[in-house]
Amino acid sequence: MKISGKVQAPAKEYRLLMLTTLLISGCSMVYELIISAVSSYLTGNSTLQYSVTIGLYMFALGVGSFLSKFIKRNLWGWFAKVEISIGIIGGSCSLVLFLSNLYLTSYEIVMYMEILAIGTLAGLEIPLLTRIIEEDRKELRLTLSSIFSFDYIGGLIGSVAFPMLLLPSFGYFATCFLSGSLNLTAATLIMLKYRRKLNHPRIYGAAVFIFLCAMIAGMVFSENISNVIENGLYRDRVILSEQTEYQKIVITKHKDDLRLYIDGNCQFSTVDEYRYHEALVHVPLTYAEKHDKVLILGGGDGLAARELLKYPETRITLVDLDKAMTDLCSNEPQITAVNCDSLKSSRVRIINMDAYEYLENNQELYDVIIVDLPDPNNESLNKLYTNVFYRMCASHLSSGGVMNVQSTSPYYAKSAYWCIGKTMESEGLRVKSFHLQVPAFGDWGFHMASKKELEKRYKLPDDTKFLTEENLPTLFVFGKDEIQEDIEINRLTKPVLIQYYNDAAREWE
Repeated sequence: MKISGKVQAPAKEYRLLMLTTLLISGCSMVYELIISAVSSYLTGNSTLQYSVTIGLYMFALGVGSFLSKFIKRNLWGWFAKVEISIGIIGGSCSLVLFLSNLYLTSYEIVMYMEILAIGTLAGLEIPLLTRIIEEDRKELRLTLSSIFSFDYIGGLIGSVAFPMLLLPSFGYFATCFLSGSLNLTAATLIMLKYRRKLNHPRIYGAAVFIFLCAMIAGMVFSENISNVIENGLYRDRVILSEQTEYQKIVITKHKDDLRLYIDGNCQFSTVDEYRYHEALVHVPLTYAEKHDKVLILGGGDGLAARELLKYPETRITLVDLDKAMTDLCSNEPQITAVNCDSLKSSRVRIINMDAYEYLENNQELYDVIIVDLPDPNNESLNKLYTNVFYRMCASHLSSGGVMNVQSTSPYYAKSAYWCIGKTMESEGLRVKSFHLQVPAFGDWGFHMASKKELEKRYKLPDDTKFLTEENLPTLFVFGKDEIQEDIEINRLTKPVLIQYYNDAAREWE
């Protein structure tokens, strides 16, 4: 039955093409999400990365549709080339992006080229399919509706599968190689079924076979590839790398310096983490009326809990979203040696859920609330630095209770730091700001707050390594270059903190 003849071809002959449309659409969506996620991971500012990716991808789809009108012959050959090309470019996109970040100074150019290439090829697909079947006028209406339906359904499948299944299960590299393999498998099926319509089918077959083998090999060795890339991204040897449902956890080691990273950002260095955690915990406990019940929001590494367990009367509730994080820090020997098995203490209750959700659904009051969350570099974290979040924290404080919030750096991220303090004050809290030098982070700051005027009530524990009664007052002193007053409040409906933070990150790159 000839496509170019007058004989009508039944629509069922094109069912494989419809399934191919679904597959290529789903894989294309996965590629774009991977590009956005990798770019957010490497450069921050997830809102910008996702917005640019979506905009460029939609533009490229239009470019592909426009260019399709210049293809006048060998439609089957062009369709096969599109399938193969998307499989190759998309399947290797995460590897290319990581390598460009390591070895090139123009990461954004490579990112844009990837988006435009994948979008343009995807934009060619539907016009080519339509023209392939357009001579079958009787079935054209039904076939066009099927093409668009399968295209949209494929996009939905890809967008849901990526965050819920592919990324947590396989990581960036294996997900890319798997998607590329699916594209190339689809191309193989088409060429087998329609080989008589192709010029030089053996050449196409050889090309698909070679690149499909490369994608499969990439999947098999994705962990090795990941290790090589990560050893280039981090200055020290990577000893553990795990992609959880929520974040990328990496642990590095150099001599006695063990470091934990979340999504590329250092959370602690064992050389100096005691400075950070002593300030985070002991300063607010010297100001609280009591410290029998303490809530930690974040702190899945167990280091804040370790400091709190130095108070015999203290009972701790630790709320951390990522169970994989708390499990790791409860069982990994090199981390438990640092946190002194704090997460296994009978005085520590671990709840794995979102901090915002926990505060919404819980009515308990606490003597101290420690907010030890990652920096506000994306929308989901920014929600945990807003006026509404601090309002909820205040509603869970006992009458003489104190909360303490890690607040980035008053030197390196001045606007972000003071924005957090001003946002806390906007909810009627009495705020005292302080900071200290943590060599792994630089000048790092906190904001301590209470419903009452903050007054020192207790002495510091005797077994601190950095804090003393003599140096404690100096933590509340700021230099002129660390103070900024013209700052907006970070609201749930106007997240200015992300912009302050990202501006600072760009300035200090």
